[in-house]
Amino acid sequence: MIAAIDPLPVPEVFVPFAEELIGVATVRDLAAALRVVAPRSKPAAVVAAETAIAPLSLRERSDLLRDALLEDLPGDYASFAAVIRSAAERAPTFTGWLIWPVTSAVAVKAIEQGGTEAFDDALSLLADLTHRLTSEFALRTLLDHDLGRALATITGWTGSDSPDVRRLASEGTRPMLPWAARVPGILAEPKATLPILNALYRDGSEYVRRSVANHLNDISRREPELAVATAADWLAEPGEDSAAIGKTVRHALRTLVKQGHPGALGLLGFAPARVDVTGPLLSADEVEIGAALTFAATVRNLAAEPVCLAIDYIVHHRKANGTTAGKTFKLATRVLGPGESCDLNREHSFRVITTRRYHPGAHALELQINGVRFGRAGFELLAAR
Repeated sequence: MIAAIDPLPVPEVFVPFAEELIGVATVRDLAAALRVVAPRSKPAAVVAAETAIAPLSLRERSDLLRDALLEDLPGDYASFAAVIRSAAERAPTFTGWLIWPVTSAVAVKAIEQGGTEAFDDALSLLADLTHRLTSEFALRTLLDHDLGRALATITGWTGSDSPDVRRLASEGTRPMLPWAARVPGILAEPKATLPILNALYRDGSEYVRRSVANHLNDISRREPELAVATAADWLAEPGEDSAAIGKTVRHALRTLVKQGHPGALGLLGFAPARVDVTGPLLSADEVEIGAALTFAATVRNLAAEPVCLAIDYIVHHRKANGTTAGKTFKLATRVLGPGESCDLNREHSFRVITTRRYHPGAHALELQINGVRFGRAGFELLAAR
């Protein structure tokens, strides 16, 4: 019998709320940088943002500082870009999360200026600034303004010596980049960014390959067959980096695997399997919000040949309107020989987090093995005492 390894406890770490990434300290750092490079100008709008920032969301905070910067630095694009470049060279506080509103201001200023010279220079400046945090959010503004011209330059970044710039090429063009505005042209033509991914999927930096995988995962949410076909092409290319490519593909197809997509599962070696499943067996029929529920299961291979299994579990959460919606979680990957079994144990937390709201009532837990669902055990989620 092959026993599954119980997951290690996750250490408690401090993770700031998104809004805290751009705060009063960010405003002060930006004002200090402006005083270094433009001592004659008073960054009044930036300074005033300090008292207005508290009730805003992260993106609203970035927009507030972007607009304040544009107000404090009037003039044409060339003079604006000169100040930004000077700050990058001379101001020690010119780094971190203030780069988001700064790069956004660069993109807006270039479009307001008009013409290809400002547009092209803005792309170059974003590539220079991305080392200080990332320019991925601002890049969307330029992509939306002139998709073809922007993509032509961005595709060239895939040959950059800098992994930050190569990652910017992939991350900044993602169809569904978190926290960022969508680019309608990219959504309308999913193949538009494939030349970038095809140039970077075997990049020497895992930092870059991770972005490529996330980008293809974005594509898979709207165009699953295109994503699977692209991943198949990558796996078909021989090379010493086959292990790295395999890791990239697995991460890229994770959403399709959770959805039980046959093409994605087959590509990763998870063919339909004959298995006997016991469970899931729940440790309790009730669990409070804030607590955890433990469950166990046993999976046995009934086939006469070894099988590779992708084992997930689905929690069917109760929604506010009384209906349920399933969310899939990774459980284990196992290879079982003929007649072999594996025991699985997992603790699922219902700790309150900012990205999920729990509603008391009937819930259920279900296993999914190579895209096929097995067993469904109900339990009651109780309000926290």
